Amino acid sequence: THKMEIKVFFFGILGDIAKTGFKHYRNITSFHDLEHRIEDDYPEFVHYTYRIAVNNEITDEKPDLKDGDQVALMPPFSGG
Repeated sequence: THKMEIKVFFFGILGDIAKTGFKHYRNITSFHDLEHRIEDDYPEFVHYTYRIAVNNEITDEKPDLKDGDQVALMPPFSGG
């Protein structure tokens, strides 16, 4: 299996929980693998819903990742 390096950006409350705006994940094999690694690092994330964007494109599916992709986790934004 191809191992990828993915840069994950955390926005809103997720950034507050992670105490950082982004984190590099190495040796990722799939989006499912990435999700598990993030939840291992930040177990509180399971209590939040968030949108996923890959390379600035919001996706509703579990995306196929490529080495070097940038994944953003964005909580729902409230309107004003």
